Amino acid sequence: MRALATVIATLAPATAFAASTLQEDNSGILVWIFMGFCALIVVVQAMPAAILMFGFAKGLSAKMMKPVAVTSK
Repeated sequence: MRALATVIATLAPATAFAASTLQEDNSGILVWIFMGFCALIVVVQAMPAAILMFGFAKGLSAKMMKPVAVTSK
């Protein structure tokens, strides 16, 4: 209980520095469309990278599970 009180007492003054009003950014609809388009580009570029990484991990794990045959002369 004392530890909880210490944590609360330590974090409570941090709220004194929070903003009391909302800041308006005056962004129009075109800015939001542009930001959405940029986010779409990032997602579309990340999908092939994720597929490539999963394929690499699958191939690596399959290679490690395959027994190695040792031949002697």
